[in-house]
Amino acid sequence: MASAFYSEDLTCSICQTLFTDPVNLLCGHSFCRQCITDVLSVKQQCPHCRTDVSIDVKCLPTSHILRSLAEKAKEAEKKNRDKVEVADLCPEHEEKLKLFCVTDQQLVCIICRDGERHEGHKFKPVKEAAASLRQELVHGLKNIGGDILTTESLVNTQKEEITKTKDKAQQLMIQIHRQFEEMHQFLRKREDEIKNELQVKKEDAVEKMSEMLNTMESALSKLRELEVKATSVLEVKDPEVFLKSWTEGNNMVAPEQLFRSRAIELQVVNPSVSMGPYESHLQFFVWKEMLQVIQPRAELLSLKRDSANLTVSGDGRSLFCTHKNKQTQHTSFQFGQSASSSFHGSQTDNLYFGSPLSFRTPVSKIYSVYSVNEFSSGHHYWEVDVGHRDYWSLGIEDHFLSYDGQKFTTCTSNINTELDLADSPRKIGIYLNCSCLKLSFYNATNMTHIHTMSSGPMAKPVSALFALKYRTPDHNPMTVCWY
Repeated sequence: MASAFYSEDLTCSICQTLFTDPVNLLCGHSFCRQCITDVLSVKQQCPHCRTDVSIDVKCLPTSHILRSLAEKAKEAEKKNRDKVEVADLCPEHEEKLKLFCVTDQQLVCIICRDGERHEGHKFKPVKEAAASLRQELVHGLKNIGGDILTTESLVNTQKEEITKTKDKAQQLMIQIHRQFEEMHQFLRKREDEIKNELQVKKEDAVEKMSEMLNTMESALSKLRELEVKATSVLEVKDPEVFLKSWTEGNNMVAPEQLFRSRAIELQVVNPSVSMGPYESHLQFFVWKEMLQVIQPRAELLSLKRDSANLTVSGDGRSLFCTHKNKQTQHTSFQFGQSASSSFHGSQTDNLYFGSPLSFRTPVSKIYSVYSVNEFSSGHHYWEVDVGHRDYWSLGIEDHFLSYDGQKFTTCTSNINTELDLADSPRKIGIYLNCSCLKLSFYNATNMTHIHTMSSGPMAKPVSALFALKYRTPDHNPMTVCWY
């Protein structure tokens, strides 16, 4: 084997052996003439630096220095091989390793071939195996170029996607901060306004109470002065002096007037500093106020009034069962059929559960309507109060969430999926993202996510779907939430 100090410099990077008829490309890299000829037949680039190679390799002169060094290295390698040939023996049988086990991919001796451990394995002579492997490596190098380009393209694409994701996340971060800041500004403004209102009421109440306090203190001072004077006059024994002492400075005011009760003319002022509902329901009232400035808000959906078996309230929000047309034709429906065949317009359907091969038993009559509002682009969100109904379906045509009193089921593209929910929501939120074709459902009471499905291509505007089971009398309507 050539010395480690120079063997790498004299080794062709393509065939991984010492140079045979080496040539130098214009970029400075060296290869065996035949090896580089095979590689350039696939792609006109240097395997090392990817520099374009336009010259014919046949025209390149042989690098005599490299060839001379490579031949010397081969001779040194042969001498070293002869020296260590004794060491290149089978460690188990001390026989020369003349065979290559293709199955185990290792050198073996003849005794190993006949042993139990290699029974049924495929073997080749060492030279034949080396030549075959060399050919495979050369062929692999020819094919790996295209794979490298494809992988590089994928790497670049992935990097672009990472950059896009980071940019998108940064944009959303700024947007979220801005929207929260708008809410913070509104809350801070309302806090200042409510505090200022309280401050004005406090100052007005304190002013009225302070005026009454001054009046009380003045009356108290006069009463004490009268008490002192009366006590002093009563100590005089001489009648003439007594009368003179009392009447002096009284301006002819009779005693009954001076000693009349002052307390009955005074009353403690206690004006109520009341903030009304802000004392007990401040957060709720401010939340209601905030709903008026938040944009966007939930869609104000209105329901179509074209069903003979359903009644829509005057404001277009609530849906009741009113079975007016007893002659309505019914069509059977199984989960697994297209949802459009089950919830089409305002037709009455008999809803069945189970596989198409099972015995079909009608559960109940299901009626459906759609919203007047139509969606074809953008983002939309609406909420529906389903109350305590034992059946409802919500969503859009062919994509909806159903509840049958026991379980929740999603239906999309003729595929039904049962969901495991711990609670039965009273309000359902539906979010339709027309941009990425996603339909999501939420428990609108606490805004927890229920399920997201792909809504598929929207070839036409879609409307919100509302379906319920026939019930009479119906005291529990399905209602669209308006805020």
